Amino acid sequence: MNIKNYTSSVPAETTIGQIEAKLAASGASGIMKLYNPAGKVSSLVFKTEFKTEAGTKTYTVRVPANVQKCYDALWKEHCKRVSRPKESTKTAIMDQAHRTAWRIVQDWVEIQLSMIAMEQAQFLEVFMPYIFDGKHTYFEHHQANQFKALPQST
Repeated sequence: MNIKNYTSSVPAETTIGQIEAKLAASGASGIMKLYNPAGKVSSLVFKTEFKTEAGTKTYTVRVPANVQKCYDALWKEHCKRVSRPKESTKTAIMDQAHRTAWRIVQDWVEIQLSMIAMEQAQFLEVFMPYIFDGKHTYFEHHQANQFKALPQST
């Protein structure tokens, strides 16, 4: 299977705490969790400040874990190996998807923070799609407008 962390046994809550610690150590403040209707953490939201030539700017960032898409991928892989999948397996795979999705987010956040620390990337360069206005991310705004603001490819 070509899905990173697909066998992780680390509880999602532990991973989320580790992500929060990394963000806090990197200067994030006001870290909070958003929950889905099932009572599971669906996103981390944090504020961060950084200096620009124009002064200090504060941004709010929402980093989601798309557990449903992770579940879909894990279920698809499971069905490839098992000719008659059991309905009861779905719960176990959903639990695994929650752990896996958050481990992948943790890996991604740590890599992005490392790139910023080594000045291989700027904060906005990697987190811009996740800048959050309280309702939507920057990516979601552009997606809703069918990415019309993007330059035309040649």
